[in-house]
Amino acid sequence: MNDKNENGQISPQLLQQLALSQQAVMNQNMQQDDEIDLAELWSAIWAGKWIIIVITTIFAAAAVAYALSLPNIYKSEALLAPAAQEQSGGGLASKFGGLASLAGINLGSGGGGIDKTALALEIMKSRVFVAKFIKQHDLLVPLMAAKGWDRDSNQLIINEKYYDVASKKWIRDVKAPFKPEPSTQEAFKEFSKLISVSQDKTSSMVAMSVKHYSPEIAKQWVDWLIDAINEEMKIRDLSEAHKSIDYLEQQLGKTKLNELQNVLYQIIEEQTKTIMFAEVREQYAFKTIDPALVPELKSEPKRALICVLGVLLGGMFAILIVLIRHFKNKKA
Repeated sequence: MNDKNENGQISPQLLQQLALSQQAVMNQNMQQDDEIDLAELWSAIWAGKWIIIVITTIFAAAAVAYALSLPNIYKSEALLAPAAQEQSGGGLASKFGGLASLAGINLGSGGGGIDKTALALEIMKSRVFVAKFIKQHDLLVPLMAAKGWDRDSNQLIINEKYYDVASKKWIRDVKAPFKPEPSTQEAFKEFSKLISVSQDKTSSMVAMSVKHYSPEIAKQWVDWLIDAINEEMKIRDLSEAHKSIDYLEQQLGKTKLNELQNVLYQIIEEQTKTIMFAEVREQYAFKTIDPALVPELKSEPKRALICVLGVLLGGMFAILIVLIRHFKNKKA
């Protein structure tokens, strides 16, 4: 094979072969360098194995101590179903929905109506509802001052730096604008961390749970929340229905048209049914399918996971220290 052309220049085929050969040599050298680097790294890690063992042990011991210092947290759960809404106003909603809406009256099953379940869930998460719930059941101390639970005495362990049980006074040392007694906003934020409410879009079932140091308190708060939201929705609908009836009765006295009077009477009848429906049904917004129980096993903390993460973090930190020392000494 002729390596040069007629002009005495090297052929392109030979240049390509030379480039490929050079690339192969470079790849081989890089592979050898990688092997050398890996061997060097392993040698450095092995040389500092005692440092790694000591640091990892310290981290593991700290993780175990931290995990054991955390109090148990229990979670109580309940499964709810949205209560069936009264559908008797459906015919009127289609015929007189426009007229009723002008008067601010809700006839029930008209298209585009409010989703009562979604409304109830949002009310439960609102600051006004939570503040009222905490005040009604006097939950500020178990919510903001508790730091654990004594199983033997079945009593909450109160943080003495926050609340003086003997004098029943808040003694927190906080900076302005906060005060010794937690504000409504502080209580709302803390309560929001403990409660969880979600709806399955497929089955429409609502799952509600509460976490607390005391398993009995967790269960009790779930029951109270279910009662509170049912009562809140009932009061709202009753108030709306009574106001609607008062307004409609005023309009009856002003109109002389028999046809319009008949329409107003029918709407009043539907609002009266709403009042009756609300007063006779105890679980107005949600029906309890699976009630809350006092949990026997803790939900948190995951102590085993904390210990494993502590060991992994300690090992990685120790290896990093050993490698930094190795390369620092190498440059020196």
